[in-house]
Amino acid sequence: MKFKEKLDQMKGRITAVFLAYKRKDTPVPAKIVAGITVGYALSPIDLIPDFIPILGYLDDLIVLPVLIILCVKLIPCEIMQECEEQAKDIWKDGKPKSWIYAIPVMVFWLLIFGIIVLNIFI
Repeated sequence: MKFKEKLDQMKGRITAVFLAYKRKDTPVPAKIVAGITVGYALSPIDLIPDFIPILGYLDDLIVLPVLIILCVKLIPCEIMQECEEQAKDIWKDGKPKSWIYAIPVMVFWLLIFGIIVLNIFI
């Protein structure tokens, strides 16, 4: 399997994990790990910052897949299969059909920017 195909599969899995997180029939331990996984995937903050050569990107290549695998193991198979089918409808040509999922990231960065501006000018 090519690297791009693996990335597309990971995007679909993250989306499926998010959809499973929102379901009421997902077990609580799976919801906790799913919340951490989705938060880590969307967060601009990593355990090892990306500007550190090699280790910064290696962090993303190891931590995120491990979290996704853990989620898939904790979420019941039926729920995960349904969520993976729903996730296919969210992505079109490698891009999300709706940008609504980017709103939390944009709000986070706007808050950070606002705090910096306030600290500089006030």
